[in-house]
This record gives sequence, C-alpha cells and structure tokens, in this order.
Amino acid sequence: MSHVQDDEIRSVVRSRYKEIAVQTVVGDSCCSTSGCGCCSTADFGATSTKMGYSEEELAAVPDGANLGLGCGNPQAIAALQEGETVLDLGSGGGFDCFLAARKVGETGRVIGVDMTPEMISRARFNASKGEFTNAEFRLGEIEHLPVADASVDVVISNCVINLSPDKQQVFNEVFRVLKSGGRLAVSDIVMTADLPEEIRRNTNALAGCIAGAAAITQLESMLAVAGFQKIKIQSKDESREFIKDWIPGTSVEDYIVSAVIEAVKP
Repeated sequence: MSHVQDDEIRSVVRSRYKEIAVQTVVGDSCCSTSGCGCCSTADFGATSTKMGYSEEELAAVPDGANLGLGCGNPQAIAALQEGETVLDLGSGGGFDCFLAARKVGETGRVIGVDMTPEMISRARFNASKGEFTNAEFRLGEIEHLPVADASVDVVISNCVINLSPDKQQVFNEVFRVLKSGGRLAVSDIVMTADLPEEIRRNTNALAGCIAGAAAITQLESMLAVAGFQKIKIQSKDESREFIKDWIPGTSVEDYIVSAVIEAVKP
C-alpha cells in the first residue's frame, strides 16, 4: 500500500473520530446512518457490558469518557499491577486509560495516544473532571508513538490497531517502547473469512474496524517479525452478537470477530 493510500485511510479514520469526539449531547450515537463498527447505536453502557466491562468499571469513569467504542475489554487480560506504566493505543475519550489509572495507582502512570486532536482535548477534559493525575494524553499516530524506548510495562488497545494501514509498523513501535518483559494486551477485530469486495472498499467499513481487519495468522506473523514471544490470539465467537449490528444487512459477523491478542517482549 502506498504512502498516499495510507494517508487517505488515516484521513478517513481521523475525520470519523473527530465527529465522535465533538458530540456533546449525552446519548448521541457514535454511528452515522451509513455504517457503524467499533460502536453501537444502543446505550453506551449496555454496549460496553456486552464487551465485558463490569457495572463497577462503567461507574468508575467520568461522564463522557465512555463513547461506546471498542470490541472487548483489554483490562480483563492486562493483569495491571500497582506502579506500572501503561500505554493505550487510540485512547479516545480516555475510558480504558481511566480504568487502568485506578489499577496502577498513584505510583503508576498511564499514557494515552490518539491521532485526533479533538479526542485528545476530550480525554484531557475528562481527566481533569475526574481528577486523574496519573493519566496523560499525547497527540500522535500509533505507527510513530511519542513515547521513549523501553519505558512502558504494558501496552493496551481496544479495536484500534485494525484501523492502521501499517500494522507491522505499529507492532514494531509497541516492541520499541516496551521494557524487557513488557506485555501487549489488546482487544481487536480479526478476519475469519475473506471480506466481500463491496465491504472492503466501503469507507465506513474501513473507519469502522471492519475492512482493515487482518487474519489471525497474519497478526501472529507480524508480532513474531517485531520480536515478540508468547504470542496468543484467541477469537471470541460471542462477539458476533454485537458485530452483526455494525453494518446491518451485510452479515458482516460471518467475516470478522473480536479477539484477545497477547504477546511478551523478551
């Protein structure tokens, strides 16, 4: 894929998430009428519960942090410990960052990276409102992380890496910023069957965590090339229940599924 095509993809994704970020009316849908993905027209709390978040987790973040985005709960697999430094790729309104901040405590640190300025502004506002002093948000692309080498214990992400046109570069960057022994704990969409051409070329599907999905074998290969060990990718068939609503009428749930992706830097 050329640099021009890569930039076009990022532009589409950035525009979509800008629209989501600037919504201010509680209950607004994060989906347009032309297609969804990574979110639902349903209540954000109900959607997040289906993805594996507990009621206690949903109540622990500031209003406006949970935008109904994602396809799973990376907190459930990250096993975060007090004092750790956590990096969230595509941090959005700060939802997963704030949950991580509670787990790592005052001695820990959480860094959220997002390429959409409006999302960064929203997350910083939410952090101030919730008095999360151990969480910070940086503007940047996940292919070029504004984070120092070997400075992070855990990298989390929720349905974001599939949006990147250069996933190998993302994994290379994650490997760079992780400390030795650091771990990757991600919820993301994987492809279980070849997508029909009409879905693959659909810009809404591209920005909605669908058209950019890779097969499990492809992701395993990318992680290994980056240098990771103890690679584990487990699909979650129950996720098809909410994925089927992402582009109604296309049976998209026959082609993609949510998965947990884990790996360790030796």
